[in-house]
Amino acid sequence: MMESAKSKSDIALEASIPNGAAPLESILRTEELHRRAWRPPDYEKENRALVALVSALADSPGTILQTLAEKVLEVLPADSAGLSLLTKDEKRFYWAAIAGAWQPHIGGGTPRDFGPCGDVLDRNVSMLFTHWEQRYPYLRPATPLAEEGLLVPFYVNGKAVGTIWAIAHNDRRKFDAEDLRLLERLGRFASAAYQAVASIDDLKFQIAEREKAETAVRELATGLQSKVRCLVNSNIIGICIWDVEGRIIEANEAFLHIVGYGRGDLASGRLRWTELTPSEWREADEQALSELAANGICKPFEKEYFRKDGSRVPVLVGAALLEERRDEGVAFVLDLTERKRAEAQARESERRYHEAQMELAHANRVATMGQLTASIAHEVKQPIAATVSNAQAGLRWLIREPPDLEEVRQALACITKDGKRAGDVVGRIRDLIQKAPPRKDRFDLNGAIREVIELTRGEAVKNGVSAQTELTDNLPLMDGDRVQLQQVMLNLIINAVEAMSGLTEGPRELLISTGKAEMGGVLVTVRDSGPGLAPAGLERLFEAFYTTKPNGLGMGLSICRSIVEAHGGRLWASASAPRGATFQFTLPIDPARSP
Repeated sequence: MMESAKSKSDIALEASIPNGAAPLESILRTEELHRRAWRPPDYEKENRALVALVSALADSPGTILQTLAEKVLEVLPADSAGLSLLTKDEKRFYWAAIAGAWQPHIGGGTPRDFGPCGDVLDRNVSMLFTHWEQRYPYLRPATPLAEEGLLVPFYVNGKAVGTIWAIAHNDRRKFDAEDLRLLERLGRFASAAYQAVASIDDLKFQIAEREKAETAVRELATGLQSKVRCLVNSNIIGICIWDVEGRIIEANEAFLHIVGYGRGDLASGRLRWTELTPSEWREADEQALSELAANGICKPFEKEYFRKDGSRVPVLVGAALLEERRDEGVAFVLDLTERKRAEAQARESERRYHEAQMELAHANRVATMGQLTASIAHEVKQPIAATVSNAQAGLRWLIREPPDLEEVRQALACITKDGKRAGDVVGRIRDLIQKAPPRKDRFDLNGAIREVIELTRGEAVKNGVSAQTELTDNLPLMDGDRVQLQQVMLNLIINAVEAMSGLTEGPRELLISTGKAEMGGVLVTVRDSGPGLAPAGLERLFEAFYTTKPNGLGMGLSICRSIVEAHGGRLWASASAPRGATFQFTLPIDPARSP
């Protein structure tokens, strides 16, 4: 059934294991699928592909297998994809449809008893192969060679009849668990497509044998109706026949399952799509009816149905009018419950991830401030001591006869100045230590950097570091979280001071600068004269838990990069000449606010 008279491929098939062939287990990578990083499902793209396949099955069933192979390339994506079908004598598989780089090999195949497809059917599981030509030498002429091949079996009436497969011809992309889920779902459609194509071949045979017999024509019509019924009852998606008055005339089990009704409800005439539709979705239905009246079809759209138990189910609906009855149509309905649940879980995971990032960033700020305890104590103690001295001096001027009020006024002014200075230090420390949700304010970046430099000044002096600044004037105000970006500067400055603390010779210089970035935005640079960075470790600097410090956790720079990227910028490091390290990051600015 549906097989070529002879293979178009020049591949010589071998049905026995040749000497030197690799063991099967050595080329299997199936268990790796669920350990690999996987991309999130794109249900919209997947549903579009399924709707297109259903339409193709109705419009061009003779080419549905080739269309299916092409859709596999769209949704996975892969370099080649196709379907292998078992021959009638069950001695070999032939490649009935191929899309992509292997398309010239269409019509070729593999032995049933010694080949990847046979292995999949023997074990009755999906399999991921790598470099299968190492075990099956007859696949070496099938170029380009397969880096990985993912095969999924499909069945008709419980019997395995073939495989649907996807191939990657290089190592730029590895298949993952999401690819397996998609291919297995398309494999279920392959079963229906196989039956449809088999039905078409059967009908062609009947027409050729009985084309002049009226009775044969009637039998053919009856057979065709049963095949259409078979398609409806395959229950890949919900299908129903409806009329413009709101009645649901006929429906398959998949549709009834979606809305929670039984066939008795359908037979009683109580099932109406107008009553299944919540009021807020009526406008979408009216728009779809207008589109149907104008074009005969309507594009798939999302809505909800009431289930029999009163709950709601999200669905994707596409419809077309029947040619012979313009007041009746057919609708294809996909249950979106799984997709909506996955989207909600993804949003919740993202929320938890964001919260974890914030907790980690706060812990990093507290830990960094802990390193500055002695320096901060000095910064606070200095204005407090000056305040006490000025207060004592003011008292002495007050008890003189007569009191020197001008000297008292000057002492009070100094007390006010020193108190404000101490308050500013405490305020900056509080801002960095307190746990607060992310904020987006407009602020002066140079001013925020100066505050961090003040906090770290004592630590720099203690380690013999000379800190210089080159801050460009008239920078536009930034939009972002001031505290988070100060945390980035705090980490970079403390890292630079620590890197230079162990130098035994040469100057210990730290330069902090701001300016305009070449591609727009603002560029911030922190350059030190420390021992520098090893070229081999530059890319790993920003990995979580990677550290070059004996007592470091390796989270500071990773958090810094996350903060900068969350603000739409980029953070990177490079070695300075003749020595030292340079850390730079960019931040975008609104063009409307550029001076």
